Amino acid sequence: MEIPAQDAAHMARAVELAGHGHGTTSPNPVVGCVVLDADGRVAGEGFHAYAGGPHAEVVALAQAGERARGGTAYVTLEPCDHTGRTGPCSRALLEAGVARVVIAVPDPNPKAAGGAARLRAHGVAVTSGVLTEAAERVNEEWLTYARLGRPHVTWKFAATLDGRSAAEDGTSKWITSPEARADVHRLRAASDAIVAGIGTVLADDPHLTARPGSAYNPGLVARPGSAHNPGLMARSGSAHDARPTVPGRDTPGVRGSTGAGGHVLGAGAGDEGLVAVARGDVPGVRDVPGTGPDGAGPDGARLDGARLDGARLDGARLDGAGREGAGVGRWGAGGGSLVSDAGFGVTGGSSGSPGAVVRGPLRVVVDPSARTPRDARVLDDQAPTLVAVADDVDTDLKADLLRLPRHDGGGLDLHALLRELAARGVVSVFLEGGPTLAGAFVEQGLVDRVVAYLAPALLGSGRAALGAAGVRTIGELHHLKFDEISPIGPDVRLIARPTTQPGREK
Repeated sequence: MEIPAQDAAHMARAVELAGHGHGTTSPNPVVGCVVLDADGRVAGEGFHAYAGGPHAEVVALAQAGERARGGTAYVTLEPCDHTGRTGPCSRALLEAGVARVVIAVPDPNPKAAGGAARLRAHGVAVTSGVLTEAAERVNEEWLTYARLGRPHVTWKFAATLDGRSAAEDGTSKWITSPEARADVHRLRAASDAIVAGIGTVLADDPHLTARPGSAYNPGLVARPGSAHNPGLMARSGSAHDARPTVPGRDTPGVRGSTGAGGHVLGAGAGDEGLVAVARGDVPGVRDVPGTGPDGAGPDGARLDGARLDGARLDGARLDGAGREGAGVGRWGAGGGSLVSDAGFGVTGGSSGSPGAVVRGPLRVVVDPSARTPRDARVLDDQAPTLVAVADDVDTDLKADLLRLPRHDGGGLDLHALLRELAARGVVSVFLEGGPTLAGAFVEQGLVDRVVAYLAPALLGSGRAALGAAGVRTIGELHHLKFDEISPIGPDVRLIARPTTQPGREK
């Protein structure tokens, strides 16, 4: 099918918008939407920013207002046709009077699908399959979750050029550069769960948390679009975004916090469209360009460690545990979330109600024989931890245990592990286990993406990055396709995906 240039251009923008939701929407998909008026001019844009918040179509339609009537909507995922925490987007499009809807990917979730059929039944012209591959790539974690019933798995490893992840004596700190390690923490922070094997826990005693305050995790969720900081996103009307300014009060559901009067912090607020948070207002939060130095948002709304538009947060210090140094990382309107540098936060809050305390990403230890030491750092209070043990093991380990069947009488059934994580709303897994666990994931076809950091160094001996992966002869190689090769400091980052993924729809 030949795609008209205009359709391709506007859908490409919708895909770009969808990417802004990475790391904050689970267990929902990332979705972007562009709405044109009847004359073909952009009238509204939006993306799904957090679970429970307005969907991309609703945000874009609110921005477009009456200009949406008779216009066209470009959506990366088929508009939902069911009522959950929000209403069906198919009906929102109908009520707005949109004449045409262009869809990139059909919704694989039978509970939510049907939006395209409803639109057609009411006389709306629907075009499907525009930039499908690009829209699937930006939403690959959720599509894996929805199609296969398990989380998307990214396996990360760091190694020398000869493929060694540790020296002969077992030492491995540090093979790669600070820049590469900061990049790893950025990827960790965007994941729902970090998984490691017991071998890694015993050898390295890792924290398995996303390090706060790095260049890639400055206390605000990383977003493209701001020249000031990779962790800041330029909103409509900013100096870095030439689209028309849309006041926060007219853009419900965008990233920000709705307060008295319905104003939204972070949408067209201030000179650059970003809510200001002055250093010192909330410990651990970086300066954010926007309004005045006192951190005041529209109509004096403040995020200052004492109030967030009427929601009292200071008593819990943002994490319910009185932890010092907690900053705001991910934050949203009522029903959204507040997450500190340390991975703590408040979720489900609204004006006058901060909601429940959350932590993340989830740490998962694959430990068939329950050998995790009682004083292991992965069991501290920095984030929640799940220890997966065999269902035939007797243990008094004081931890949140997940009992699973064994696979072939040895390690754990990894398919069962991923199903259990999916049932807990885990959409994306960041696998940092040692070579044995990584080999088991690869052998069972459970790795969807490989991120490798290679240092310009040689060891010649020592631990290999990957253990036994079920390959007995050269014809059984696990073939990958490179998606990206890029320098990270003095190192090189390689991103690759399996060339065949059984069960994956196209």
